[in-house]
Amino acid sequence: MSNWGTVGSLLLVAGLVTVLIYFSLVLRRYIRIILNILQDQASNSDNGNELPRLDGEEVTFRAVDGHRLEGVIRTHRSGDEPALGMVVFAHEFGSDRSACLRYCRGLLEAGYDVFAFDFRNHGASPAEASYRPRQWPSDRERADMLGAIAFISSYLEQQDRPRDVGVFGVSRGGGAAILASVGLEEVKAIATDGAFSSDTTLEYLCRRFAVTFARIRIVAENHPPMFWRFFRWLLFRELARRSKCRFPSVRKAMVRLGPKPILLIHGEKDSYIPIAQSQALHDLARGSKYLWIVPEARHNQSVLIQPAAYAQRIVRFFDEHLAVHPPTRVAPRLRREKASSIANSPLPGPALVGVGFEEAPAGQ
Repeated sequence: MSNWGTVGSLLLVAGLVTVLIYFSLVLRRYIRIILNILQDQASNSDNGNELPRLDGEEVTFRAVDGHRLEGVIRTHRSGDEPALGMVVFAHEFGSDRSACLRYCRGLLEAGYDVFAFDFRNHGASPAEASYRPRQWPSDRERADMLGAIAFISSYLEQQDRPRDVGVFGVSRGGGAAILASVGLEEVKAIATDGAFSSDTTLEYLCRRFAVTFARIRIVAENHPPMFWRFFRWLLFRELARRSKCRFPSVRKAMVRLGPKPILLIHGEKDSYIPIAQSQALHDLARGSKYLWIVPEARHNQSVLIQPAAYAQRIVRFFDEHLAVHPPTRVAPRLRREKASSIANSPLPGPALVGVGFEEAPAGQ
C-alpha cells in the first residue's frame, strides 16, 4: 500500500512537472510570435492625404521628465470674440501635430483655441535616443501630455484666462490623455477617438494571434483566463524591457479619473481596436460619459466618414463641459439614417449612435 502511495505521488509530481514544462514552452512560443508581430507592426492610421503645416504660435516646452517638446497654439478664426476655452490635442502614433487640422477643425470654427504638440520621436520634437515608441501609450507619452497640460495652463494664467483645459486625443494620444488627466484639477473634460487600454487590447491580440499560429488549435482556444492574464503580464514585462519604458493601464486610470466627463468615439469597422475596448472604458467611467460608434468607420477614420456629425459631437461635448461662456447654438435635428447601435448615455439630444444631423430652422 505504501509502495502504491509512493508511486502515485511520483506520478502526480511528474504530471505536474510535465504540465508546467508544456505551458512554459507554449508561453515561450506565444511570446516570440506576438513580439515579432508587434515589432513589425506599423501605424494603423489611414487618414488620407498628408495634411498641410499647422500654423500658429510656435512654442517650446518640457515634458515632466525634462524632455524638450515642440507645439503650436492655434487660435480660433474670430479675433474679435474671446475664445470659449482651450483644448490640448494629442495626435496618434506615427502622426504629428498637423493632424489637429483634421480632428479639431470644428472646435476652431466654433470658437475654441487648440494647443497641438508633437510627442517625442514625432514631428518637430526631438527624439529620445534610447526610446523606441510603440502604438501603446507609455510613461513617456504620459510625461509629454502632463508637460503639455502644465505648459498651456500656465500660458492661460499669464493671459489672465482660466487655467481650465479640455483634452482631445486620438488612438494612442487618447490613452495618453486619459493617463495624464488623473488627479489634474485643470482638466475639465476628455474626448477620445479610438482609445484603448494597452493591457486588455494586448490580451485580445494575444488570443487572436496565438490561436492563428498555434500548433494544437483546440488547446489554444481553451486556455483558462488565468493563462492569458499571466501571458499578458509576461509579455508587457518583455515589451517594457525591450522598449525601455513602462506601459501604464488606461483601464485603471479610467477608474481613478473620478467624475471627469468623457466622450469616446470609435469606428464600427475598426479592425485594429475592437469596439469592446471603448465600451469597456465607457463602462468604467464614473462621471458623465458618452459613447459614439460611427458606422462604416475604421480606426481613426470616423472624422472622414462623418465629418459634420463628428465636429458637432466634439463641439457639443466641450460646450457642455468646458466652455467659459457656453454659447447658444442652433439645436441639431435628427435626420433619419441607419444607426449601428445605441449609446448607454448619449449627449443631450439624439440618442442614436451614428446618426446624421442637420440644422433646425430658427424657432424650432
